Amino acid sequence: MKKKISVSSSYETLATEAVSSRFKNLDLLPTETILRHMNAEDVRAAQGVRRVLKPIAQAARMAARSLRQGGSLLFIGAGTSGRLGVIEAAECPPTFGTSPRMVRAVMAGGPACVFRSREGTEDDTQSARRVVRREMRKGDVAVGIAASGVTPFVREALIRSRRAGAKTVLITCNAQSNLRHRVDVFISPQVGPEILAGSTRLKAGTATKMILNMITTSAMVLLGKTYGNRMVDLQPKSIKLRERAIRLVKTLGGVSSIKAKRLLRETRYKTKPAILMARLNISHRQAVLLLRRQGGFLRTALTHRP
Repeated sequence: MKKKISVSSSYETLATEAVSSRFKNLDLLPTETILRHMNAEDVRAAQGVRRVLKPIAQAARMAARSLRQGGSLLFIGAGTSGRLGVIEAAECPPTFGTSPRMVRAVMAGGPACVFRSREGTEDDTQSARRVVRREMRKGDVAVGIAASGVTPFVREALIRSRRAGAKTVLITCNAQSNLRHRVDVFISPQVGPEILAGSTRLKAGTATKMILNMITTSAMVLLGKTYGNRMVDLQPKSIKLRERAIRLVKTLGGVSSIKAKRLLRETRYKTKPAILMARLNISHRQAVLLLRRQGGFLRTALTHRP
């Protein structure tokens, strides 16, 4: 039997359930007017995110520390929130060359709920406990995503993760969430009522996506996954990405396209060692050792010869 966690606040008082009087005649408006309102509301979402940059930075640094020490980053959510976590985790391997275990996501109801909603899964706290036992280890970082801040699945997973020795983060649009004092980092952008009351896939979802982008991108920069604003740890497994890798080696290594292709084949399309081989005129083995000694940071490796 599924066990539900009671919450102290009434759902009707949640910020994410508020009804805006500004849009009470939404169904009577011309399409272009609806779109203008939606666009203006998305600006408010961005403004809300700007006001919580400090805790976002804390979460990014926390994630980077964990990943540097062999830990993992896990996004936990239900419904739209869970799907946003799945998207963010899925993008990290091709963008930053991370292993599939480094950044992961779980959502209430399992993988099938990514594509089709199943009512009641967000209340399944026993499933949350199983997820934590299976996925979380001491030193990992668990990021709970819950627009309302009261989702039982997310709440239970964060509490259990903290008990397991993981660091915890909550992303929510409810500043009054009773979880705010039970997590290490509390991120709560205030975006106001949705244009369609209660539809948190709109502004709340937009703000959440921005925050997830910020956490992962900043953490990967701190881990040396970039050189300037270039993705030098990308996995070039498509024609577009292979062409991008060639341009990276050509530009940053100062060699011709022909030589860039040859170096990439030699490194099995690992961009950073190929750039070092081009710039420093060293062997593949020397490039790999140099990168290892510099913690994977291409910028510092370029200033040191093996």
